[in-house]
Amino acid sequence: MGCGRLGRRAGAALVGAGGEVHALRRDVSGLPEGFYAVPADLAKRADRMLPEVDAMVITLPPPEAAGGYTTVLRHLAAALPQLPARTVFVSSTRVFEGYAGRADPAPVLTEDDAPQPLGERARSLLDGEQAARDLFGALVVRPAGIYGPGRDRMLRTVREGRPIAHRRRTNRIHEEDLARILVALLEHPDPPTLLHAVDEAPARLGEVVTHIADRLALPVPPTVEPDPGHGTVMSGALRKQLFGRLRHPDFRSGYDAMLADLRR
Repeated sequence: MGCGRLGRRAGAALVGAGGEVHALRRDVSGLPEGFYAVPADLAKRADRMLPEVDAMVITLPPPEAAGGYTTVLRHLAAALPQLPARTVFVSSTRVFEGYAGRADPAPVLTEDDAPQPLGERARSLLDGEQAARDLFGALVVRPAGIYGPGRDRMLRTVREGRPIAHRRRTNRIHEEDLARILVALLEHPDPPTLLHAVDEAPARLGEVVTHIADRLALPVPPTVEPDPGHGTVMSGALRKQLFGRLRHPDFRSGYDAMLADLRR
């Protein structure tokens, strides 16, 4: 359910492996070849039953409809002829934003740590996690900042020389690796009920923009003032234990690949 950039990448991997992919979204134009389009707006009750599927990945951002995730996911459950054997709900490490104001040394957060949402979006994501568990018995994946082709905010920041919080603690995952994790969760014989999808190198934002600036032969963006640091440090130990090394284990590998693609 939901088939944006991440859903299309994961779906393409499944199609390439011989799977059948049904893509449910309001606007089904532009879907990759081999996807079965399922036009639906689940802010409202579906007027027909959806196809029966073995597994489901929900990559829907927090809905703006009244009731948020709870309403939309209830409409989804009511429209399915039967519940899939496995459902994966994609949330976000944003649910830990309450930890971000802590001074150094920051705790390394694992799947055992309780979320601390502050804003409406983080609270909505937590509501979505619980609704997905209640309705589908879903596994929950919490990715950190997703980057990759088409997700180039850091590249634009460096090119435009915009000030940035150099000391801020950050975590990320390349979209390619995140898609591979989603597919692996669908296939794993004994998957975890909760997984943090983060790479192996939490880093200060200044390290990231300095690396990109060096590759682009541009000045490093200035530091915002004040720059108190803060941010979170997420552990990817469970992800690594289950699925091994990522294709892009740190931001250097990921951004170098992005820049190489742009040059081509």
